[in-house]
Amino acid sequence: MKMQSLFFIVVVFCAVINLKAQNKPNIVFILSDDAGYADFGFQGSKDFKTPNLDALAKSGVKFTQAYVSAAVCGPSRAGLLTGKYQQKFGFEENNVPGYMSASGLLGDEMGLPLDQVTVADYLKKQGYRTAIFGKWHMGNADRFHPTKRGFDEFYGFRGGARSYYEISEKSEKRRLEDRLERGFEDFKESEIYLTDALANETNKFMERNKNNPFFVYLSFNAVHTPMEAREDDLKKVAKHLTGKRRTLAAMTMGLDRACGQVLDKIKELGIEKNTLIVFANDNGGPSDSNKSCNAPLSGTKANHLEGGIRIPFLMSWKGHLKKNKTYNNPISTLDLLPTFVATAGGDIEKIEGLDGVNLLPYVTHEIKEKPHTTLYWKKEARGAIRFNDYKLIRFPDRPAELYDLSKDISEVNDLASENPEMVKKLYKMLFNWELTLERPLWQLKRVFEGKAAERMDTYRKEKIKK
Repeated sequence: MKMQSLFFIVVVFCAVINLKAQNKPNIVFILSDDAGYADFGFQGSKDFKTPNLDALAKSGVKFTQAYVSAAVCGPSRAGLLTGKYQQKFGFEENNVPGYMSASGLLGDEMGLPLDQVTVADYLKKQGYRTAIFGKWHMGNADRFHPTKRGFDEFYGFRGGARSYYEISEKSEKRRLEDRLERGFEDFKESEIYLTDALANETNKFMERNKNNPFFVYLSFNAVHTPMEAREDDLKKVAKHLTGKRRTLAAMTMGLDRACGQVLDKIKELGIEKNTLIVFANDNGGPSDSNKSCNAPLSGTKANHLEGGIRIPFLMSWKGHLKKNKTYNNPISTLDLLPTFVATAGGDIEKIEGLDGVNLLPYVTHEIKEKPHTTLYWKKEARGAIRFNDYKLIRFPDRPAELYDLSKDISEVNDLASENPEMVKKLYKMLFNWELTLERPLWQLKRVFEGKAAERMDTYRKEKIKK
């Protein structure tokens, strides 16, 4: 009898633990790469067809003032993975071997510092199965590998960009960080278009873990260069679109189809009401390289105009968030980690140094205040600060510029000369924030220092013409 009672208690205990695990919401985070602010149907595009993401927008909340913490891929991802301004731990510039002059770290040793805890680390401790599918870009060396940074599963590539098709081992353009990898060092190329392959792997993971809480980081390389689209998608693009813009439209179509496959799988598995879904982009569109459109924003990837740092952002959770809503206060991708950890039942108050907040109480209006009154950006000598509706952009080689974003989203009317006191105030706030940061662990080589400035100047000239 005692053995039977003990057995019964163990069974009940296990059942309770399993029930609690099943009640924890799944989290699916989808990140696109280098997409234009305007290049989605839900953002107003007439030429780019994104029915699946449009449906996701209608099923939940669209954020109209969502920001990244950096205007380029690597630092932006370092920020969202840690919930901290990445400059606090020296990850200020893309970690691209051959293009950097390193301080303390060399070549492939550039990566997310090992003392930084990722969102996957936290969720894994909370009982989640964690996976990343796609682009990593947090360091090519083995010690930075995603399976050593909190992710149970990995299918993707370690670098920042690669072909969407199979790369031959004999190809002269093949780099080690481009290799498609399953888990740790199981290298094998996909036989299908990479965007589709990443969606397939995501669906298999969710199928395997449908009875357990899981966290998926679906990190597409679409629509980053190289400009490669499926032929059948190219045939569906409107004929008035030509060149790279046509290819980009087809790549976006492929991205949307892949997102739709993942969203359909969530419905098929019957876990919609227990799955928080977030879609975002990693920085502004680089219109000079992939012909993306950031309208009505000025600027592009790699500079601190709105077109470089403001992004499309969607959040949906059936039964928890109201449908077809917009949220108009500024938010940041730094908010992803605290939002996910809190949603999973974690105590974010115990995490030191967070710069993000849990967005859910703001979105549901439990908290009436803005999530952020102040946001910062920095890349070498360049910097920017948004304080309420005012935004100051600082340059190393010319006077700062000041904009009122509530009246001038396109940043056309520089108010610096009209409001020198605000310029002084924001300059001081930005400087005081910079005093809390670490020195960059690596920087662009001198020959590349002017690239962001050149992009900024190009857009200045275009605005003057208009």
